[in-house]
Amino acid sequence: MTKWYLLMAAIACEVTASLSLKAALDRPAFFGLVGVGYIASFVLIALVLKQGMALGVAYGTWAAAGVALTALGSRVLFAEPLTRPMLAGIGLIMVGVLLLELGAGH
Repeated sequence: MTKWYLLMAAIACEVTASLSLKAALDRPAFFGLVGVGYIASFVLIALVLKQGMALGVAYGTWAAAGVALTALGSRVLFAEPLTRPMLAGIGLIMVGVLLLELGAGH
């Protein structure tokens, strides 16, 4: 179960870094958080892989959750659009990750 907590932390760091990148365009002080967030995310994903999680599952979950959470966060923080097709895309991402996880169990 530790690998899943590490993966959640990696996702949180990556999303924080991505959202900070947008904020840094207006407030350059955020560039520090961008660097720390991305480095922490890569270190954590490496630890997840070291714990034995399959690369396809780890990377698929990390990337998909990152895309979905970044889209939601950018809506909240930056008032960016989040249309029905975008929400449908997030739903398809979730289904894809679920299928990846189910497929890895066989």
